[in-house]
Amino acid sequence: MPSEKIIYPAGYFYYAIYLLLAYFLGSIPTGYLVGKFSQGIDIRKYGSGNIGATNVLRTLGKKAAIFTLLFDFAKGYIPTLLAEQKFQGLFPFLVGIMVIFGHTWTIFLKFRGGKGVATTAGVFLALFPLPTLSTVVVFTLLVILTGYISVGSMGSALFLPLSVWFFEHSFILTLVTSFISFLIIFNHRQNIQRLIQGKENKFTLKTIQTR
Repeated sequence: MPSEKIIYPAGYFYYAIYLLLAYFLGSIPTGYLVGKFSQGIDIRKYGSGNIGATNVLRTLGKKAAIFTLLFDFAKGYIPTLLAEQKFQGLFPFLVGIMVIFGHTWTIFLKFRGGKGVATTAGVFLALFPLPTLSTVVVFTLLVILTGYISVGSMGSALFLPLSVWFFEHSFILTLVTSFISFLIIFNHRQNIQRLIQGKENKFTLKTIQTR
């Protein structure tokens, strides 16, 4: 659990390299690569055009979607957890943010990546287990109640800063979490438009069964 005091172990260069590696790891476009290697397609040209697990599910099926989801989650969780174990202060949080930035603005796809939900979940589970798990519950309930993954994603993004504040009582951590939440909601702007127009695809058990 990060505190608000940063302690530097070996100099700024060491930190800069770690942050750069975190960005490059986050930049790995999992859904895009799965589409290319499994069926030779560009996932961005199908469905919603997103490289995330939901569009992969609708386009490529369950196995591809599960792999995409787990890999996107892991690339947020593992480097952040390692940073949490190795470094003190806010640096692990910065590592997580760089991974999220890499996923959202991937250097490999002209800085146009995914929405960051799974990767953010991985980052925050490594940093704040209880706030994250409570947010996952909110996400699940919203998806069940509305049938929209996008609503679950945006609703849980709004809930996450409140959960971090409730468990951590830290203004700076809540403020940075709010920024990440805003980024996730901003990345869903096309989903918001489709929801308003009544064109957003619903997610049901049939969606999984038919894939």
